[in-house]
Formats: sequence, structure tokens, C-alpha cells
Amino acid sequence: MEIITDLATIAQHAEEKEAENQAFKAFLSAHDGTAIDRLVGELDTLITPQIDCTTCGNCCRTLMIGVTEEEVTALATHLQRSPEDVKAQYIETGSGYGDMLMNTIPCHFLDGNKCSIYEKRFQVCRDFPALHHPGFTGRLFAMQMHYGRCLIIYNVMEEMKKRLAFANS
Repeated sequence: MEIITDLATIAQHAEEKEAENQAFKAFLSAHDGTAIDRLVGELDTLITPQIDCTTCGNCCRTLMIGVTEEEVTALATHLQRSPEDVKAQYIETGSGYGDMLMNTIPCHFLDGNKCSIYEKRFQVCRDFPALHHPGFTGRLFAMQMHYGRCLIIYNVMEEMKKRLAFANS
């Protein structure tokens, strides 16, 4: 299994394979979700250890990061600041439902390609790319969005095409 770790290459492939990936999305949707979850889990276990996310950091450069009140409090404690100060400097609250997001992209805490608060990073950051969660076929839109920006998602999806004998016709 060849692992591609060059972001420029996967971004280029994402553009070139847009129609193929749309067909693959439809192809996956027609398969048993439990079987797809098993395959994704197997590939995640094989591929993720081969990729050092600290050499990339692209998710931190390109994604909106949601945070919870508890995470703001934990971050404030870690930074030895008040939650109000942390919110004022780093957090934006959505007008509709009061959801909290980091107020910049890239993330404030990205230092080079590494997270400067790694041990205290937010749950959404810990979970990304969330391949270990069930329901992969229900998240195909998000997986395709991240296909050209996440080395792990890209490699998992490309290996899935091979293992499932997907042929874009």
C-alpha cells in the first residue's frame, strides 16, 4: 500500500478526481454501512500510524474548530487566565444557537505544524478525522470535503477504492 503524504499532491488529486469521488460517494452509499465501517476501521488502523500529523497541521490551518464551555474553562486553567479572557481573545459565539468556535482560521494554537496546547486540545481536534466513529457512509459529504486536505482521509479513501474494486466508469 502506497501512502501519499505530500499535501500539494493530494490537493491536486482532489481537483482531478472530483467526479470520481462523487461516483465513489454514490458507490459507498449503496453498500452495507456496517461493512464499510469495518473496512474504514481496518484502514484507519493501518494508515494513521504511518502518518505524522505534526508534519502537516493542515486541519488546524483550514478547519473551523468548535469548542464547549468545559473546554474553554480547561483552556483558561491551562493558560492561567479567566474563561472570560479566553473567550474574548480566542472564541466567537454563533448568533443562532450560541455555538462557540475558534475565532480564527488557522487556529490560534497552531505553532508551525504543531498544536501548542496539544495535551489540552479540544475534543473535535482529538477526534479528527473521526474515522474511528461508526456511520462513515453518513459522513461522506464531510469526508469528501476533507479528502484534499487530510493525508489520512485521502489515503483511506484511495485504499477503499482499491479494496472495494471501485471502477469509475
